[in-house]
Amino acid sequence: MREQFTGWPEQAMDVLWQLQGEPTRATRERYRADRERLVRQPMIALLNEVADTDSRYEDFSVWHYRTDSWWWQHQGAVIRLGRKIEIGLRFSLDGLRIQGAWWYPDPGQVDTFRNAVASEGSGRELSAILEDVRKKGYDISGDVMKRPPRGYPADHSRTNLLRHRSLIAARPLGCEEWLHTPEAVDRVLSAAADLDALLMWLVRHVKRAA
Repeated sequence: MREQFTGWPEQAMDVLWQLQGEPTRATRERYRADRERLVRQPMIALLNEVADTDSRYEDFSVWHYRTDSWWWQHQGAVIRLGRKIEIGLRFSLDGLRIQGAWWYPDPGQVDTFRNAVASEGSGRELSAILEDVRKKGYDISGDVMKRPPRGYPADHSRTNLLRHRSLIAARPLGCEEWLHTPEAVDRVLSAAADLDALLMWLVRHVKRAA
């Protein structure tokens, strides 16, 4: 029987506080069990709750700690919607952060993306989606070339988008009391709804590598 998500315990912040900076190996081992129980397991429970709401959300991963101290201080997770297209969550002392991302593209995906951006119908649709996402407080970023790619006019109306080799929309969800309650599920689902049009555009136009 899987654990129901009830929020991150307040002690989770205490554990992450102890892991700030460059904790020694002995410090990491001292807090390993508490971190697993108080930080990582609630993330697994949260994603199970989210997965129950939509069949597209069933494929997810919750990262382990690795050797870099950053991974001990930030609990990451992803929900995969297509090849290299995903919702990312990160829990840390700063609270919970969400992003919708197409990144680390497969060979051919960048060309597929650019073709869709250059096309009048799909390109205008993406521009409108990104404008709406920005208005909702998301920062738009990615791996962006300094110059427009070859094969496209330098004065193309969507030249800034054509320069992208990945596309990320992200924002912090906050670090308030709701993190310690089941309300965090609703917060994640609301943010996922904000990102849905963008992610579904990417699934339609970029999921398949050329």
